[in-house]
Amino acid sequence: MTLEQKVAQMFMVTPEAITGVDAATQAGAATESALAEYPVGGIVYFQKNLIDPDQTKTMIANTQAYSQEASGLPAFIAVDEEGGTVKRIADNPGFDIEDVGNMADTGATGDPSQAKTAAETVAAYLTDLGFNLNLAPDADICGDSSTDVMALRSFGGDPQTVAEMVEAQVEGFESSGMLCSAKHFPGIGGVMGDSHKGAIVSDKTLDELRAWELVPFEAAIAADVPFVMVGHLSLPTALGTDIPASINAAVVTDLLRDELGFGGIIITDAMEMGAVGDFCTADQAGIAAIEAGVDMVLMPSDFPAAYQGVIDAVNDGRIPESRIDESTARIVKAKLEYLGA
Repeated sequence: MTLEQKVAQMFMVTPEAITGVDAATQAGAATESALAEYPVGGIVYFQKNLIDPDQTKTMIANTQAYSQEASGLPAFIAVDEEGGTVKRIADNPGFDIEDVGNMADTGATGDPSQAKTAAETVAAYLTDLGFNLNLAPDADICGDSSTDVMALRSFGGDPQTVAEMVEAQVEGFESSGMLCSAKHFPGIGGVMGDSHKGAIVSDKTLDELRAWELVPFEAAIAADVPFVMVGHLSLPTALGTDIPASINAAVVTDLLRDELGFGGIIITDAMEMGAVGDFCTADQAGIAAIEAGVDMVLMPSDFPAAYQGVIDAVNDGRIPESRIDESTARIVKAKLEYLGA
């Protein structure tokens, strides 16, 4: 693979980011040309892209064909389908698919088998449509349910309960042939604010995080979760800096990769979010994440600028090409193992 192909594999973007259209609902010549220029590792779709089953299946099948043509590898075809408040397909008017509901309700049952069944249900209809990666389960622990933006998405406020539910969902997705991602490391439940809009901060120490927030992620890793998504949480007390987790080597490399021993693919949360925007410019977003130890950069605000920034950083010697090779190897390995590349 060329340097350009390897760097492109380290990005997961919306179809609009590479084609320039307002709302992609088909994959034709524009998609083929875009993937030839930017053979990205993954495409993530939202509700505006998904009209009905036939349209979705055709769009994804064409996208995969163009990805294979461009890089010799299939793409991760991703969606956020947690259930409840975060879903792109269930209850979408064009799809006759019932929502599995909020994970808070599933967690409240105290029965991990219900979490596993929900994962299997979601995996079945996603697989049928052509998706191979669900950006779920949510491994955050809920704080005050009246103020926590994760209240309906989290399995609850007890670390062990959340851990059991997350483990069950990872097993449910994997047994159904669906890749999944535990999120949002190191845990954004119980903090004030919404990372989509601005900074979110936890004043906990590292030991407090280990005893509470990290417990569900350890369970996911023990269950061989293939992806972990790192959120944009700032940890000034634990780390002595406001730099968000997603671009902070102390979180990505020291804590997740080395201490917890996660060997799979580390992906950022969407890099277009307000919580990370104050810390790196559009052309530096990919660089910052990769220097922290991330394997895949999700939805930078300006993909061409972020992509070119990484290319330039390698050519200038700021990022060793061996660092790119390390992440590309994980990505290709996962595609060979799970997608039959």
